[in-house]
Amino acid sequence: MRLVSQSLSHLYRNPRAFAQRLALERRLIIQSGLRGVSAILLPVIQEDLIHKISSALKALGIDGVEPMIEFPGDLTHGDFATNVALAGAKVAGTTPRELAEKLVAELGEIEGVEKVNIAGPGFINFILSREYFSKKIQGVGETWGRGEKLKGKNILVEYAQPNLFKPFHIGHLLNTAVGESLSRVSQFSGATVRNISYPSDISLGVAKAIWSILKNKKEDDLTIDAMGEAYVDGTKQYEESEEAKKEINAIHTALHTAEDGDAWRVYQKGRALNVEYFNHITARLGSSFDHMFFESESGVIGKEIVMRHTPEVFQESEGAIIFKGEDYGLHTRVFLTSQGLPVYEAKDIGLLSLKFEKYNPDLSIVVTDVEQKQYFEVVKKAASLINKTWGDNSLYWQHGRLRFAGGKVSSRYGNVPLAEDLLEKVISIVSEKAKEEDPAVSEKVALASLKYAFLRGGSGKNIVFDFEKSVAVEGDSGPYLQYSYVRARGVLDKVKNANDGSFNVPKEVSNVERLLTRFPSVVARSADEYEPHYITTYLTELASAFNSWYAQEKVIGSKYEAYYLQVVRAFAHTMKNGLWLLGIEAPEKM
Repeated sequence: MRLVSQSLSHLYRNPRAFAQRLALERRLIIQSGLRGVSAILLPVIQEDLIHKISSALKALGIDGVEPMIEFPGDLTHGDFATNVALAGAKVAGTTPRELAEKLVAELGEIEGVEKVNIAGPGFINFILSREYFSKKIQGVGETWGRGEKLKGKNILVEYAQPNLFKPFHIGHLLNTAVGESLSRVSQFSGATVRNISYPSDISLGVAKAIWSILKNKKEDDLTIDAMGEAYVDGTKQYEESEEAKKEINAIHTALHTAEDGDAWRVYQKGRALNVEYFNHITARLGSSFDHMFFESESGVIGKEIVMRHTPEVFQESEGAIIFKGEDYGLHTRVFLTSQGLPVYEAKDIGLLSLKFEKYNPDLSIVVTDVEQKQYFEVVKKAASLINKTWGDNSLYWQHGRLRFAGGKVSSRYGNVPLAEDLLEKVISIVSEKAKEEDPAVSEKVALASLKYAFLRGGSGKNIVFDFEKSVAVEGDSGPYLQYSYVRARGVLDKVKNANDGSFNVPKEVSNVERLLTRFPSVVARSADEYEPHYITTYLTELASAFNSWYAQEKVIGSKYEAYYLQVVRAFAHTMKNGLWLLGIEAPEKM
């Protein structure tokens, strides 16, 4: 039995992430000849440490223990740490502390490592040399943090799925922020990434809006706002009037068959306006899409697939076609209604067919709400029984629910605030609190406030957006990261021709230098687990370390000025790249 260091459960805290990692990296691990599965994520010096520890274990006659190298949570504990002695003590027949002492003695000198010490019951800490950090800092450039973690991978990221004839609300805003960051992290890590959106363009909700538009003769004055009002009115009438309900259901059926007539004419006009607006709002949020798949096309294909796989996968029940999820520990769902119409489940099956036929992705990521978790478990299981690749190569990434603190946003339609209303409210707060006169800067800061709040927690975690704290330029916020970047740029702008040659280097290594060298590994971990929040947390810690360092050290005019400017430049590159990964723009001024 092979034992993995206890820290592995901390690094991969859920089975999904661990399984995905092993599947993704098995070939690379074999090629590398490294025993530690974490080594693929790490720069050269960590790989050297893995090799050294593996050799030391072998020399001591200890087999079946996987060495892991981690960044200690506390910078005072060193630059890297391993608990391999705790994991291997039982195999070695000794105490963790005694095994740690034997391993350290066996390791000998390691290039780039200044000191090795043992802490607590048997943790081994590695402290790197001043020369290592100096060289790393000088090597930081515009491409800093880019990697090949996902090189050769073809990844689709589906997000910002709008409901046409309904407003783009705050849930879409959250979904777009998450999807954009996942896309950028994957691209930054070497993958070929295509952004996909899946508009719901043919549904009962669409029929409700079209009914109201026709009933109230609003076709000639069709706008996004008018369609939002029509949706609310149609929904109300559908619930209160049997006659309206009958007419709306008839429109819904007619849309599926593309019957010519008044409803189809309004549908075509409204659909075009909605797609145009979608492109506008997502561009404002910093996103663009390579392709759109529409429900109207996936529904036709999905219906054909479901019927073709009945009764092997699906069963008939009271005239409808269902998937008996209970047979797989899930729940039963309808895929085709008794009228023969495809519902969302069948449409998602059709979407998978369209995606894999057009792009054949190694991974298809779908960003969705955590409340859709059980729904997508059923869809994925049914899809796997139809085509195993569809299930194996699909990841449904769920974000949590959003609520507000310290304020609220009024809703024009129904009870869900609109995305642009929220954005405009945050822009107004930024303009007022920061006395920012440039509207372009206010919008950049407002978007940073929102995106940071959305991305600071992991998948499935609920989100609280605090109107006061989220726009603050100190502490845990997007504007704080932007401010820190602007501060660094201000220092560099004062010295246009910084000396890139020889210079004095301080003896002590600062925390900001230690953190700067971790950026590539943080990006790699984020790409490995599809979790942008690692980057958010890292950038916040880095900004705090930089601002503390800058407050304590005299940069311009110091005997270490040339080197300190290299540190500032490295920080600016790191922060700019990190913000880009979060979909946040690094402003030149604030």
